[in-house]
Amino acid sequence: MPFGQVIVGPPGSGKTTYCWGAYQYLTAIGRKVAVVNLDPANDHVPYPCAINVAELITLEDTMNELSLGPNGGIMFCVEYLLKNIDWLFERLDALKDHYILFDFPGQVELFTHHSAVKDILHQLEKHDYRLVAVNMVDAHYCTDPSKYISVLLLALKTMIQLELPLVNVLSKVDLIESYGKLRFNLQYYTEVMDLSYLLESLNEDAFGSKYKKLNEALCGLIEDFSLVGFYTLCVEDKDSMTKLQQVIDKAGGFIFGGLTEGNESIMLTAMKAGYHEDVSDVQEKWIDTDYPDIDNN
Repeated sequence: MPFGQVIVGPPGSGKTTYCWGAYQYLTAIGRKVAVVNLDPANDHVPYPCAINVAELITLEDTMNELSLGPNGGIMFCVEYLLKNIDWLFERLDALKDHYILFDFPGQVELFTHHSAVKDILHQLEKHDYRLVAVNMVDAHYCTDPSKYISVLLLALKTMIQLELPLVNVLSKVDLIESYGKLRFNLQYYTEVMDLSYLLESLNEDAFGSKYKKLNEALCGLIEDFSLVGFYTLCVEDKDSMTKLQQVIDKAGGFIFGGLTEGNESIMLTAMKAGYHEDVSDVQEKWIDTDYPDIDNN
């Protein structure tokens, strides 16, 4: 039973960089890893690519031959991959003993309402792949209330659309304040606490003040579902990568009997793998400023 990660997220969120970092880390701890690039626009992959969709179709050729723009071209390429899914499985058959990292395109339409990626994942599940979706989000969005609310909605829709165990990740946490200051401690954003505090900031904004009822409805929707939370990642930090991989392994069931040799009993492994991130350590390491705490009760 092959295990793997489905790496998704908006453009620029660090998906390809994460794949390269995860490949290096997992290989170093003795896991056999293969990276599959399913992004037809990714011309320069930094990692060793076991399977590359560019061998089947490229974005440049699609745009030139069909006169499509970048977004339309990406969607056509993914639909083309779905129609030729046997091409993918023929190559995956040679990697049955590997842990697979699937590097997907960044067009959010593919993970919110378009069905092609969802259908590809269902085909992989039918071939007994145990997958975890890793949703990468640039951490600096937390500095802007409107962008943070948008990210929450996107994460919620992605979770519902893909129908996979999903781990949301605030990537580049070491650069979180590059574009502005946080209003609250990092824990407020990772645990998605009382959004009414951000609602005040949204309603004070020159643009957001025109849509007070909509802002309130969106915040209420997110809190009603109460499904979204985040882990943090600095891809160059070994401790950060270790903790995130523990979360992902537990979400996908890898800890209960994966591909590595010498797996221990299920109960012992589960007890060892229990991990809850203490974001106060992350804040102390990467963020200088102290912010007001928010009581979520």
